[in-house]
Amino acid sequence: VQLQAFGGGLVQAGDSLRLSCAPSRRTTSNNGVGWFRQAPGKEREFVATISWNGDRSYIADSVKGRFTISRDRASNMVFLQMNSLKPEDTAVYYCAAARGASASTSGTDYRYWGQGTQVTVSS
Repeated sequence: VQLQAFGGGLVQAGDSLRLSCAPSRRTTSNNGVGWFRQAPGKEREFVATISWNGDRSYIADSVKGRFTISRDRASNMVFLQMNSLKPEDTAVYYCAAARGASASTSGTDYRYWGQGTQVTVSS
C-alpha cells in the first residue's frame, strides 16, 4: 500500500474531523497530493489538492470555507481539516498522489490512490 488515508468516523452535523494521508516518500515527496470523495451512488469528486511544497492549493467550491488542506514536509503527511461538517459530506474519502509536482483538480492527473476512509455525518 503506497498511500493510506485515515481519520474518518461517524460524527454529527457541525462537528470537525481531520483526515490524514500517509504516503510513502517514494511516491509523494515530490508530488502533488489530492483528496477526493465518493458518496454512494455518485461519481467520485474532487475535494482538495496541494502542490509538492505546499505553495499552491485548491479547494472545491462545495467545501470552500469549511475544509483546508495542508502538508508537513518533514513527515510527508498530508491533512484535510474538515469543519462544520454536513450530512452531504458523507462519503469515502481518498487521498492520491499526482503524477507531477503540481496541485491538480483532475482525477486523471493522479497516479497512486490509497484505500479510502469512511466519513459519515449524521443530521
